[in-house]
Formats: sequence, structure tokens, C-alpha cells
Amino acid sequence: MSADFPAYAPSEEHELLRQTVRELADAKIAPHAAEVDEESRFPQEALDALVQNELHAVHVPEAFGGAGADALATVIVIEEVARACASSSLIPAVNKLGTVPVLLSGSDELKKKYLTPVAKGEAMFSYALSEAEAGSDAAGMKTRAVRDGDHWVLNGAKMWITNAGESEYYTVMAVTDPAAGARGISAFVVEKSDAGVSFGPKEKKLGIKGSPTRQVILENVRIPLDRIIGAEGTGFKTALATLDHTRITIAAQALGIAQGALDYAVGYVKERKQFGKAIGDFQGVQFMLADMAMRLEGARQLTYHAAIKSERAMHGAKIPDLTFVSSACKCLASDVAMDVTTDAVQLLGGYGYTREFPVERMMRDAKITQIYEGTNQIQRMVMARQLLK
Repeated sequence: MSADFPAYAPSEEHELLRQTVRELADAKIAPHAAEVDEESRFPQEALDALVQNELHAVHVPEAFGGAGADALATVIVIEEVARACASSSLIPAVNKLGTVPVLLSGSDELKKKYLTPVAKGEAMFSYALSEAEAGSDAAGMKTRAVRDGDHWVLNGAKMWITNAGESEYYTVMAVTDPAAGARGISAFVVEKSDAGVSFGPKEKKLGIKGSPTRQVILENVRIPLDRIIGAEGTGFKTALATLDHTRITIAAQALGIAQGALDYAVGYVKERKQFGKAIGDFQGVQFMLADMAMRLEGARQLTYHAAIKSERAMHGAKIPDLTFVSSACKCLASDVAMDVTTDAVQLLGGYGYTREFPVERMMRDAKITQIYEGTNQIQRMVMARQLLK
């Protein structure tokens, strides 16, 4: 291979990062995963461990006190945390989701003010786009932001907000010009401590129970004019551009969940004996394992490919197919995660269906990856539109 044609693979530094995060996750996060799920409580142990090791928001640029990790490194961190605990992986994933609008469109002052505490581990950053009547049709939102002197006044309610109540900061999309449709939507930074901000009760969910999902309620929330992200009316464009980058982190979460289930299933079939031998010796079981690993590796390669394109785009390169590949990796990886975790439950038989073993939790956690940050039906629409442009 020519020296000026690099191998199509993660670098040695990326693999060392994977080893570091896996060891940390196995030691500090995995032991609490079942309890976090059972009690539906925030994984504080995971947050503490990630912050202590500067892995909670590795994507924040060095200029703001962050590690300045590239998009592939961020994917690897999320993937390895998700392998141990899907709820915990939403700490680095949602920190990226909340901050990418600021990175893409925010002023230098806004970046410094809000990215610096995130980099230090002093605050988390959530993303508030969806509403009760504006899910897949996000442009149909009703939350309003009205200018009043040197302030914006926000009113509305955002739905399905990950880590709501735990995060200090929120990227909030709101309508500033109702007559302009999607071009009348603007983006703002809202702080948990702002007067008029409150949260709905925690949703009772099938999976990712350790990550609180709540409404963010805005009642006459007055924020300074400089909290707008980018120019007025550019919020929806920023929201869509953000998702081009962050759908890849959901793919990463799906990969990690699937890898955790596959690893557990492989260990189980080596030990479980029926008819006088390990069930892993039976060809039917071997074919299942092979298909699980094959589909997972395919999804991983597409996700890493998308991450590299995302990184180039964040540095200003024109990547015409970023929207397509980010939708494709999210859609494929999440479908694979659902398949792999379901097969893992099957391989464990009756044990797989009980909470004594982790694969049923992984199967429940995998489901949401097919739904949030755009359902997989929406992803297929996005991909088709890109093909037909």
C-alpha cells in the first residue's frame, strides 16, 4: 500500500482509546447497569467516572478546554460505554447533540460561555426540538420566542427531552416568525436556572431507564438577546445540520448495545451444555452467531465511514452525501441492534428472558435507537430524497 494512501481503518490512537474506554466501562459502569435500569435512576457513577477521565464530552474543541477529539473518537467512546450501559452512553452522546448547534452556528462568545463548562464536566447540554404535536414533523412546532426589548421571551413545551432535569443547558428551537414556516424558526440556549423553566414527570419507558426523558416547559422565560444561536430564522437549518452529525452517535450507541449482547451470548453458548456438549458446538447456533457478528461489523464500518465524513464537514469541507450516510448508518445500526439483541435473548433461551441476565435489558434498550433522532421510516425517506434529488 502506498504511504500516501492511509489504511481504511481507525488509527492506533483510536484503538488505544477504545481499550481505555472499555476498561473504564467494564470497571466503573457495567457493575451498576442492572441497578440503574431496575431503579430507573440516573447513572451518577457513570457520569463521575466519565468526567474524572475526561470522556464525558470528548468532542469539545481544545479552544474551549475540551479534548478536541474527532468524530470517530467520539463514536468509539459512545460505542464502548453503550456496550456496558446504554443509559450511560447518552451522557457523551447528548452532550454532543446539545452542543453541535452552538459549534455550527453560535457566536464565539456563546461557544466560550457554554462549551467551557461542558468540557470541564460542570454541566451537561440537552437538545429540545420535538413537541407533543411536532415529532417527525419537527417544523410544525408551536413553541414561541418573542423579542421584548433586549430579551427574548419563550413560551411552550418540548417533549421527549433526553437527560432533561439533569442537564444545565438546553438548545431550544422556537418559532420567531410564524408566517415564515421552517424559515421562521430560531435556536436559543436556555439554562435550567432561568426563571420559568420547569420539567414534566419522568416518562415511564421500555428501555434506557437510567436516562431521564421529560418535558421541558417554558413559561415566560426571559433570556438575553445574545443567547440566540446564529441568525434569527436559521434555527431549523441548524437543527437539520446538527442531526446530520449526531445521527451517527445514535448509530454508535446501537453498535455498542449490539456488541454487548453478542459478547454475552458468545460467552454463554461456550458454557451452556445440552445433549452432552456446549450449545456453541451446534451448527444452528454457530450460524446465528456468524450472522449477528457479520451484520454488526457491516453496520460498524458504515458508521465509521460516516463519522469520518462528519469530521471533515465540521472542518468546513463540502460533503454532499453526509445526509445520506448519516441516515444510512443510523438506520442500519439500529435495525442491526434490534436483530442482534433479539437473537441474543433467543440464544440464552429462558434465561435470556429474565432480568438475571443482561440481554433482555439490551433488547429493550436497542428499540429506542430505531425511534429517536428520526424514526427509521423517516431515515428511509431522507435517504430516498437524497437519491432522487
